[in-house]
Amino acid sequence: MDFSFTEEQVMLRDGVKRFLEKNCDFEARKALLRSGAPWSAQAWKALGEMGVLSLPFPEEAGGMGGSAVDLVPVAEVCGEHIAVEPWPFTQVLAGGLLVRAGAGGRVAQVAAGGLVAACAWDEGRGLAAPAQVAMPATADGDALVLNGGKRLVIAGAEAGLLVAAVRHAGAPGEKAGLALVAVDPAAPGVSITPFRTQCGRSAAHVRFDGVRVEAAGVLSRDAHDLLAAAFADTILVLAAETVGAMGALLRVTAAYANTRRQFGAPIGTFQAVAHRLADMKVAHAKAYATLLYVTALMESGLATARDVSVLKAQVSRWGRFVGEAAVQTHGGVGMTDELCVGHYLKRILAFEAMFGAPDYHFRVIGQAAA
Repeated sequence: MDFSFTEEQVMLRDGVKRFLEKNCDFEARKALLRSGAPWSAQAWKALGEMGVLSLPFPEEAGGMGGSAVDLVPVAEVCGEHIAVEPWPFTQVLAGGLLVRAGAGGRVAQVAAGGLVAACAWDEGRGLAAPAQVAMPATADGDALVLNGGKRLVIAGAEAGLLVAAVRHAGAPGEKAGLALVAVDPAAPGVSITPFRTQCGRSAAHVRFDGVRVEAAGVLSRDAHDLLAAAFADTILVLAAETVGAMGALLRVTAAYANTRRQFGAPIGTFQAVAHRLADMKVAHAKAYATLLYVTALMESGLATARDVSVLKAQVSRWGRFVGEAAVQTHGGVGMTDELCVGHYLKRILAFEAMFGAPDYHFRVIGQAAA
């Protein structure tokens, strides 16, 4: 099993890294957040020109024929820069669902970067598995009528298309009865409440009140496996982003510990701080190794749901440790928005909260081993 990135993946990663270092440093990020813009139009255009937005889509839909695995190196450098562009959710999650559902025309628009697609899956509980979807969709002939709400829809306020997971039969917890529908955000009965997440991304809560989706908008009436596969891809990409944030935190904290002086010596020479830095490095190394291992499994088609849970649980746990240790080392200034440390921690905690908490995934791992 090959754990190294291909030459093409490295070239793409390096190109994105050069762009972010030049145009999207921490000061630029703070200015963007103050401006109220959902993300950088310049960065979005550059990601499209470099092929990031079209990479995971099939060639017949105008994509580059890649997969989520090809985006792992890019996600890592985006995590290093705490990028707010929503491509993991618009291209990998929503776009991946459109591909799997065979929505060819819409896929081409998303791959070109002209159509922003947002996935409405969560219902306020940090939904961990597709079977937990509860929002009802009542049959009306061949159409479905939606009533209920979706929470934390990344890029929901800017989306030209909502891809929603709903339940047309069965009860929450059952795999059967899940549907995937495409909804126009401007349709009657759709209300959108925009906000910015703590980690800087644009998001929205979406309410559906008697929204009728005709048969052409029903992408799938047996959507569990489609959702599970798209969730796995998105967890992989977001885990890579988190590992990138962890690596940046480790470098920032080590540099601070070697320059901040107390009692006439750098604090990094104090045993307690030195041990904390060593533990941070070990945690980052474990998270990175887990990421590479699961990436290789997914590339070879051997990854199971247990492997995805291992990645989600371990990266979340070690990410929180690295983030909290960085804040503790910096002291009070680490809690302010003027320093990048707190921004990295918020991004790490955002990943921890999505697609199931670590405890949920540890239970999945335990059940698989039983």
